[in-house]
Amino acid sequence: MLTQLERIFYLLRRLLTINRDLDLIKINQGLLLSKINTSNKYSHLSDYEFKVFSQWGEDGIIQHLTKHIEIKNKTFIEFGVEDFFESNCRFLLQKDNWNGFVIDGSSRNIKRLKESYFYWKHSINALCSFITRDNIDQLLSISGFDKEVGILSVDIDGVDYFVLEKLTDWTPRILIVEYNAIFGMNRAVSVPYASNFVRTKKHYSNLYYGASLPAFVHLANNMNMALVGVNSSGSNAFFVRRDLLSENVGEVSISDCFVRAKFREGRDRNGILNCQAGRQDLSSLMHLPLVDVINQENLRFFDVHG
Repeated sequence: MLTQLERIFYLLRRLLTINRDLDLIKINQGLLLSKINTSNKYSHLSDYEFKVFSQWGEDGIIQHLTKHIEIKNKTFIEFGVEDFFESNCRFLLQKDNWNGFVIDGSSRNIKRLKESYFYWKHSINALCSFITRDNIDQLLSISGFDKEVGILSVDIDGVDYFVLEKLTDWTPRILIVEYNAIFGMNRAVSVPYASNFVRTKKHYSNLYYGASLPAFVHLANNMNMALVGVNSSGSNAFFVRRDLLSENVGEVSISDCFVRAKFREGRDRNGILNCQAGRQDLSSLMHLPLVDVINQENLRFFDVHG
């Protein structure tokens, strides 16, 4: 007869087994979807989307890009990953056995990742650190990777532009960044830099963070990288080194691919999700400062909204 404590441990072990089995099913479905995509040529990068472990459809897009771009080093660096259970590069890690290095500012998130069943099975290292533009180059060097990484994925919901700007010696073949669609498609703007920027503390709406797509295109051009598309949810943009562009992966303009965010993550003054989105009332943000990253002009949100 099992004691109550023994029953609890037994149930926990069963849950872990179920989760592993479900992940295996998802990975196998991803394998099939990846093969289907290989036999098709779509008009837009977002047409290749499918989701295994990514938040939206990034898994499918990444599979398409890595199949048609020569990757010298099968390595990825992803920061702002939370516990990595839902992330851009987890499917790449488990399906294709790439080497990974991830960073998140929460010790609880990193602890959960390191305790996961897949952490010991694959070549991935995880680091807990709050990222700034002053420490990012040093943090990435801990990975031990060649600076020509296969994929660099940036999503810290804050001063992403200024952090990425500091990685002048890194030459990823594929770059993924989260852009903030509420800043529109006409101005290259970002929230001003602050080393202690925390999205949830800067403005109660949870919508004031990051940079516009034109800002990241400007920065990517300086890195010799070309915009090749965005996802259909209007959150992530994908860039490829210009010398690797081909018939299967070509450059696109902002006007041809820009997508306003479909998700609604706004919050009220009490921190309660109110499903506010970029196309709804944003009057509470209009006074907030922005900076034009091209000419360093100081702006307000009302200068770019519309």
